[in-house]
Amino acid sequence: MTVDSATNSDPRAPETGGSVVISIDAMGGDRGPSVIVAGMAESARKNPDIRFIVHGDEAQLRRLIGRRKDLAGRCDIRHCDDVVTMEDKPSQIVRKGTGTSMWSAIDSVKKGEAGAAISCGNTGALMAMSMLRLRKLPGVNRPAIACLWPSKSPQGFNIMLDCGADIRADAHDLLQYAMMGASYARNGLGVTCPRIGLLNVGTEEHKGRAELKQANDLIAATAESGNFEYVGFVEGGDLPSGRVDVIVTDGFTGNVALKTGEGTAKLVGDFLKEAFANSFMSKFAALLAMTSLRRLRKRIDPRRVNGGIFLGLNGTVVKSHGSADATSVAAAIKLAFTLTQSGFQDRLAARVAQSVVANPGDTDETEVTS
Repeated sequence: MTVDSATNSDPRAPETGGSVVISIDAMGGDRGPSVIVAGMAESARKNPDIRFIVHGDEAQLRRLIGRRKDLAGRCDIRHCDDVVTMEDKPSQIVRKGTGTSMWSAIDSVKKGEAGAAISCGNTGALMAMSMLRLRKLPGVNRPAIACLWPSKSPQGFNIMLDCGADIRADAHDLLQYAMMGASYARNGLGVTCPRIGLLNVGTEEHKGRAELKQANDLIAATAESGNFEYVGFVEGGDLPSGRVDVIVTDGFTGNVALKTGEGTAKLVGDFLKEAFANSFMSKFAALLAMTSLRRLRKRIDPRRVNGGIFLGLNGTVVKSHGSADATSVAAAIKLAFTLTQSGFQDRLAARVAQSVVANPGDTDETEVTS
């Protein structure tokens, strides 16, 4: 481990006090460390209370960070020889990943050096490493990935989980997702009493698989003690609606919905460009509507909601898009900062414990092996 002499050697003890430390895997992602450092600089410029532990190639990171005055004295560089690639299989990385920047970033959270870890790298490897190093919270069967979805809700976003951590989920898993999603909504979005919906093929109580019907009863029975409002079954059209704040589903369905939504947003953007470039009059109309178009673009821009949270672990881990640019990285850092500053992890653990008391069933204690 090497500390950059040009940066503060202890980001946990700044002179100003009150700083939040975020651990960054600088080598993950498709665009290289320059984009990640640019996102860090953007965050640092806007937030004087944030500091970083940066993991990766020391020489490269020293050079990149040295060019950013906003990062001066706010980074601790940890040298790592190896990198997790997008092609690496989780089973391989778990066995030989201790020298990678991803492992090192997670390890800083494990050791209490940082409040959260962020990586743009391989999702499967990141989840496998996080489960191996941080372990699951007591009572958690399957951790979940929670993502933000642009919506008509007052906060502007809904939370959906699971978005792909595990393709399976039984009734008790879905109850835990509801509890964890409610905690995320309170601490990440400031929703006092989150509205929870369970994704199904219809809103009628007789529809859906057996585990959904059982989860429906469990979540409804826990709503009052969990301090959330359960609205019952919701459909795909409710994902961006103002009817709910948290949508609960299994990882297979959630991941398909997430990728479909991202693809649809891009398609709408492309169609708008084509429509306004069709003729001179349409170009003139686009000029008149420029302010509204910019507002729309900002509202549906997936970079603003970059960052899937791994819930159900003994530590906060944020997965950023592999193709993230500086704006996307800054958004993930802002999310990690907000959750860390709110004491989210301790509150999440309390919510999970409450769900276990509500339904004391057996949990799956198998380790990550693949």
